[in-house]
Amino acid sequence: MLLSLFNTPEPTPGLMDRMKQAVARTRTGLQERMDDLLSLARPVDETALEELEATLIASDIGVATSQEIIGQLRQRASRQQIRDGSELRHLLKEEILRILDSVPSQQRTTTAKPQVILMVGVNGTGKTTTTGKLAAYFRAQEKSVLLCAADTFRAAAIEQLEVWSRRAGVEMIRTRQGGDPSAALYDALQAGQTRDIDVLIVDTAGRLHTKNNLMAELDKIRRTAQRFSAGAPHETLLVMDATTGQNGLQQARLFTEAAAVSGIVLTKLDGTAKGGIVIAIARELQLPVRFVGIGEQMGDLIPFDSNAFVDSLLEG
Repeated sequence: MLLSLFNTPEPTPGLMDRMKQAVARTRTGLQERMDDLLSLARPVDETALEELEATLIASDIGVATSQEIIGQLRQRASRQQIRDGSELRHLLKEEILRILDSVPSQQRTTTAKPQVILMVGVNGTGKTTTTGKLAAYFRAQEKSVLLCAADTFRAAAIEQLEVWSRRAGVEMIRTRQGGDPSAALYDALQAGQTRDIDVLIVDTAGRLHTKNNLMAELDKIRRTAQRFSAGAPHETLLVMDATTGQNGLQQARLFTEAAAVSGIVLTKLDGTAKGGIVIAIARELQLPVRFVGIGEQMGDLIPFDSNAFVDSLLEG
């Protein structure tokens, strides 16, 4: 039987409420700037579209993505009037959804066990914390989970992951600080097969002495996984800090090229007014956002749903 790691759930009232919580600051900022536009009782003109473009850019959707959205709205207005602010809101939702849903899912299906997830990203994005939360997420789905502490470079990284493994109620394979991450992964892969584990989540280093060292280490980890299990790693998730906004995109491009990233986990979305970065990620990186972090608790990692996100962002 083919298995897929991430099955996007149907939007539920609970998910909608949590997504609203996640984008509350961004939504407030948008509403403050867009109230006049979206309450227009007359056809939308060029001035209104220019104001909307500036608002989207300020929400960290990015210049190129904002221009694309406005370009589509401008074409619509030239063919058929946008009657008022209510229709503008509806069309804006459609355009954002079009961008989010145009990204290839890059979902992989496999019969292999364990399914291997590499967690990559720079230090400070919440990568190790997210690894623990993701373990709890899969445990709640009644999957067996094993963690691998392959970040042997950062001081206390192994101990931090050990704390999260206890909180999530899962076991962890570790080595000493400064040890070979690929060796730790090999041990974890063997343990995962022996114990018939469903999901192995690997926490990798976010910094080594040089950028080249880091990327070479990640490549070695990938090769180790591939030698052990065909198709592994089955997912490579890049953990990004939403509060860094557009500044985080360059880091993301670097990891995407070096680590064959298949999806994004966006942390601290609840702590920024620039949640439009989700849309920029979809357009500029052509990667799906798999999960968003909305707090510090174990359960504060929720699957990303484009419809819930857009509805929460543009209520009304």
